Amino acid sequence: MTILDILYTIIISPIQLFFETIYMMANNIIHNPGMSIIVLSLTMNFLVLPLYRRADAMQEEERDMEAKLHDGVAHIKKTFKGDEKMMILQTFYRQNNYKPTYVFKSSISLFLEIPFFIAAYQFLSHLPILQGVRFGVIANLGAADALIAIGNFHINLLPIIMTLVNFVSCVIFTKGYPKKTKVQLYFMMIFFFIFLYNSPSGLVFYWTLNNIFSLVKTILYKLKNAKKILNVMFAFAGAALVICAVRFVYAESLLSFICVAGIGVAFMIPLIISAIKKYSKMELKTLNIESNRKVYFGGAIFMAILIGCVIPSAVIKASPQEFVDLYYYVNPLWYICSALSFSIGTFLVWMGVFYWLTSKKYRAYFEIAVWIICGIMTLNYMFFGNNLGILSNSLNYENGVSFDWGQIMLNLAVIIGVAIIMFVIYRFGRKIVPQVLIICAIALGVMSFYNVVEINESVSEIKNGVTQAKEDFPSFSLSKSGKNVVVLMMDRGMNEYIPYLFNEKPKLKDMFSGFTYYPNTLSFGGFTNFGTPALFGGYEYTPIEMNKRNTETLVSKQNEALKVMPVLFDKNHYNVTVCDPSYANYQWIPDLSIYNKYPDIHKYITVGKFASKESRVIKSVNNKRNFFCYSIMKTAPLFAQAVLYDGGSYNHKGAADGKTSVNNIVATGQKLVNNYVADGMNASFMNSYSTLENLSNMTKIKDDNKNTFLMMTNDTTHEPMLLQEPNYVPAKHVDNTEYETKNANRRTVNGKTLKMETSQQCIHYQANMASMLKIGEWMEYLKKNNVYDNTRIIIVADHGRPLQQLKDMILDDGKNSLYDTEFYNPLLLVKDFNSNKFSTSEKFMTNGDVPTLAIKDLIKNPKNPFTGKEINNNEKYSHDQYVLGSLNFDITKNHGNIYLPGTWFKVHNDIRDKNNWSVLNKNSTFPTQK
Repeated sequence: MTILDILYTIIISPIQLFFETIYMMANNIIHNPGMSIIVLSLTMNFLVLPLYRRADAMQEEERDMEAKLHDGVAHIKKTFKGDEKMMILQTFYRQNNYKPTYVFKSSISLFLEIPFFIAAYQFLSHLPILQGVRFGVIANLGAADALIAIGNFHINLLPIIMTLVNFVSCVIFTKGYPKKTKVQLYFMMIFFFIFLYNSPSGLVFYWTLNNIFSLVKTILYKLKNAKKILNVMFAFAGAALVICAVRFVYAESLLSFICVAGIGVAFMIPLIISAIKKYSKMELKTLNIESNRKVYFGGAIFMAILIGCVIPSAVIKASPQEFVDLYYYVNPLWYICSALSFSIGTFLVWMGVFYWLTSKKYRAYFEIAVWIICGIMTLNYMFFGNNLGILSNSLNYENGVSFDWGQIMLNLAVIIGVAIIMFVIYRFGRKIVPQVLIICAIALGVMSFYNVVEINESVSEIKNGVTQAKEDFPSFSLSKSGKNVVVLMMDRGMNEYIPYLFNEKPKLKDMFSGFTYYPNTLSFGGFTNFGTPALFGGYEYTPIEMNKRNTETLVSKQNEALKVMPVLFDKNHYNVTVCDPSYANYQWIPDLSIYNKYPDIHKYITVGKFASKESRVIKSVNNKRNFFCYSIMKTAPLFAQAVLYDGGSYNHKGAADGKTSVNNIVATGQKLVNNYVADGMNASFMNSYSTLENLSNMTKIKDDNKNTFLMMTNDTTHEPMLLQEPNYVPAKHVDNTEYETKNANRRTVNGKTLKMETSQQCIHYQANMASMLKIGEWMEYLKKNNVYDNTRIIIVADHGRPLQQLKDMILDDGKNSLYDTEFYNPLLLVKDFNSNKFSTSEKFMTNGDVPTLAIKDLIKNPKNPFTGKEINNNEKYSHDQYVLGSLNFDITKNHGNIYLPGTWFKVHNDIRDKNNWSVLNKNSTFPTQK
């Protein structure tokens, strides 16, 4: 970000974001882009009406003062010259309590209008959802209207209507005003006509509505009792909103209904208050509290730091490298800088403008509101909405954002209680309020500083890998004459899906001819840090064995496990390639330097290598916006959080309109409408899926007899999204309604039905299907190039996912995810040399068998290069297996010498029989027999 970018983000972006949020919320409810423009115009005009009313009053005061001083100033200028004239003018101004800088008051409305115009122009001129949309006589809201046609010549009518409305408004408004004011307004009228003439009709329509609103406002100002009339108009608008909420919104979303109806009721409050004053003997007493601007500025600074620094830095600090793209490097600190710029613009600049324009009589109320909001924001962030699950690097929660009514009502009750307490504190201890706010702001600043330092240190560790990643093109060789061994780890690959995938797509059996499917396969934990060590290193690296080596760090043991097979094959003269080793050096972006001692081992990062640059750029830009939106969401009341989250899009203008580039769609993320319909695409999914699409391009077929070994991790199954059926391909707009209706019975195999009731169940199934299809295409490529028969291929996962799709695999009532054994049932498919038929084996397996399977009959007396112990699977048969059930997947926290305590399970034989499972103990570092 440049200085100009930062200034733009501070001054214009908060307004533009507000435009975007209001518009997208309206369109999500009424599903009409044209009507949403009307809602946007009315909402913005009603919300800023108090601001403009105060600005107009200040302008009126300035004009009255100018008129009062005119004769005196003219006399002084005519009578005196030079320094004497300046001194007498200054004395004259001082005697009349006037400062020359007050002249700017006469242009306040203009100064306000310019940033609002820029924000509206930037938003509506580049709004993809308007492209090709008809609204009434306007054929395309995304292009100039061209409503009048004379032969081949077209005239845009909307700009003319806009200018005529503006002209009438200027004539009425400037009656009796100085020539200077008239010239200023007529100049602006001509400027808008010229500038907007060829603009998209959606933008011109919006500005025309604004001018109509301004004209009505001007006429009302000329009438008596203008305030009463405005209160009635507000009340009618509020009633209309409530009716719309009841009629159209309630059925769509209860939370949206509350928001819309709440705004409608708020619009009615001025009329209600005025009616109470007039018809009731009860008087509405004002608080006799003196204004203290230190309270406002202290609160504004507090909110700016909380929203712009503390929350974004806390998210990034949890996993800094997760927010780094090796192929489009942006330091995550820029996301914090952007969020802080948004916050400064929102709370210090624009909220400051409202505060400055508020009359002194009501500034104390403004300050009280700021003080209370600071407390509510802190409360919501610290104590509510903290168990939403895994947050992606696109700021999307895996399970979305939702709360039950019990949580919402509790939150509202606590908010009301806190608001009352803070009001009492302000009422009776307001002298300490500014100090409290400043001290808290300083504390937040210190917290943010330490977070930023840690983030910078973490990110700096991978800077060297950025250049190497850009220069290297991932490739690996397979020999036609030698022996090839491939271990493909599909993170979170779901084992139980295979029969259903093959049932739906029978061609998969042909693609995977020669493979043996092992449905009875166990993982030793439900997350990557628990499941991958044994997968890559064997039974020496199960959680219980890792914990026994309590003098070594988990990261050193993880690195050792990742090196077992590559180093062993390398020492036996295989051509070795490693791609994306999971959690290498406990880094989100694998630290390939763990293989530096072995120069013959080729190593690559493939994630994101094949994604387009444009999509990476747009994703980065969107994160700069969304971190601020995320912070606002986290500090909002629970009933509003789902609306602000908006399915993970944060009300981004996005655009599943069928005409926007795919790259833009990718970057904005995928928003699920329901289990069958979605808009947009998940960039994380595409980064890994594109690697599977390019497996053939990465494969170099050689005629030599050199043996090869490939170890690769891929996250396509870990970053699921909804795909277009029946081919299961990414699409910017997905609608599987018809296909699902016609093929609902395909999810029943051997009398067992795979549940597809939630979005997570659907997208995981689809991601697994897409992965198998792409890997299957690679299998066909290997067959075609005569390297299939002499290649041993192991497709395995580190763990599954507790999606509660098979009732027989749930150990409890379904409320505790740790007791869903799908969590510990990883994918395992194995094809040996010269095998040509697909088969299923009920043999008890674990993903710790992978090293044994990989080296079988290839390396004599295979021993772990680091411990000297023989590599085999004897451990599997010597006792029951122990599984660590834990949700402590965060390697920035769970990175000591042993794993943090968890629930230990014991299992034997068929893991699909829940009678074979037992819970040994909870919250322990080792399993103990009961």
